[in-house]
Amino acid sequence: MKVVKFSGDVVDYNPSKLKQTLLKSGASELMVNNVLHTIEKEIYDGIPTKQIYKMAFSLLKKISNSHAARYNLRAALQLLGPAGFFFEKYIARLFEADDYQTKTNLILQGKCVSHEIDVALKKDDIISMVECKFHGGRDANSDVKVPLYILSRFNDLKDKKHPIFSNRDEISKCWIVTNNRFTTDAVGFAICSGMSLLSWDYPLNNNIRTKIDAKHLYPITCLTTLSIAEKDKLLILNVILVKELLNNSECLEKIELSPNRIKNVLKEASELCKYI
Repeated sequence: MKVVKFSGDVVDYNPSKLKQTLLKSGASELMVNNVLHTIEKEIYDGIPTKQIYKMAFSLLKKISNSHAARYNLRAALQLLGPAGFFFEKYIARLFEADDYQTKTNLILQGKCVSHEIDVALKKDDIISMVECKFHGGRDANSDVKVPLYILSRFNDLKDKKHPIFSNRDEISKCWIVTNNRFTTDAVGFAICSGMSLLSWDYPLNNNIRTKIDAKHLYPITCLTTLSIAEKDKLLILNVILVKELLNNSECLEKIELSPNRIKNVLKEASELCKYI
């Protein structure tokens, strides 16, 4: 049986790949097998993978909101747009969890021109700049033109003193982060040029997905008990991570949720952040 991917490519239906994705949601093997059995009764030749995803999400949500939330992670990152401003804040949170100091949305003067820096990092007296490449669709990858361009910006900034964490900081490292993927050429050029990359699945064992799971850094946008409008209101209140709700439930009152809905949201948040 053939399925149509987000990119438009037609490939064979792979139930084992879908099973592995479902198991990553935290659902038991029995639950996952039941979901697969239901899906396989509904799918047809040429079905879009997007429709399979929707079916799986709906079935997981009936089992557990937190399972559905974890399954929804990649789509949740896309909800940190449309311009990517909240994605930049989210990436700062990821680095903070690894003991970096961070600052976002800076304008720094280079040798030739000024540059907008998405995130600045400091750790062990090393100052880094981070360029965030946000994509609203799943089929858009960051190709070699991205590190080529970012390298020129880094070179314009690196030998000057900047007012970032102090008044005389020198940028000596450059990161590029995307919510999607890098092409092979982009990875090769970045490695050759000494740039660091972070994407949904790169590096293999320390990527966005593994960082999220390791330290429960789930974005607020993955919660299934909130509407998109309610998530947007929380983002504006600078509530970026699900775990931030657990010590700040008052923000749910600020967006005018009922006591019963607040209870349901906190239950989902607690289950997500306790997942091992």
